[in-house]
Amino acid sequence: MVRDDRSLPDDAETPHETYDRIAEHFSSTREYPWPEVESFLDDYAADATDAASVTMGSAEADSEVETPPARGLDLGCGNGRHAEVMAEHVESVVALDASRGLLEQARERSAKRGFSANLVQGDAASLPLRDDSVSLAVYVATLHHLRPRSARVASLSELARVLAPGGRALVSAWSVEHDRFDATDGFDTTVDWTLPGGEPVPRYYHIYDTDEFAADLADSTLSVVESFVSSGNCYAVVAPADDPVITDSC
Repeated sequence: MVRDDRSLPDDAETPHETYDRIAEHFSSTREYPWPEVESFLDDYAADATDAASVTMGSAEADSEVETPPARGLDLGCGNGRHAEVMAEHVESVVALDASRGLLEQARERSAKRGFSANLVQGDAASLPLRDDSVSLAVYVATLHHLRPRSARVASLSELARVLAPGGRALVSAWSVEHDRFDATDGFDTTVDWTLPGGEPVPRYYHIYDTDEFAADLADSTLSVVESFVSSGNCYAVVAPADDPVITDSC
């Protein structure tokens, strides 16, 4: 069942305003990459980058332009913990987030850890990237912060636009399957982040049920390779819409 967002206060902060406020403390609690992201990169990185490079190289062969290097995208990168591990699998990484504060945390992390990423402030629903320019992407723990539903679906279609043929991406969103929620249908809510001094900072979420997650993916221009639920999140491995894929739904 697909629902429009329920009304929220007109003065509710945007995600980038919220995360600018909490960036430093939030980053301090986000040290390690998610195992689902590591597994995705291990399983799909080589095939996706090889396929995308072949396709992009073929398209540009007549103009004698050198085949571009495999590029990864960490969409909603936060402090860069997933960009860091992605950098081990591709030649270059674009790490994009709406929050300048989180991008600063990512800059500090990359300098400290010695990995390279092109840090970009941007909107997930309007990516500042060329068509077919990314061979591998992760879009985790970000989709659920967008509102209304049309922005979430638009962001999924933007991901499809920038994915090269043969490319793959991992998408995730918080789910009613998480044990903190007592619900079976998707809903809108705010979840407080508590700063060290005790100040609560509300964060908007759309909590998905699995049917909603599938519906938003279906209404985008992505194709689903596989989908599953893990650690209270809905996940999907996705490809550009015109890729021939076998769907394995959760």
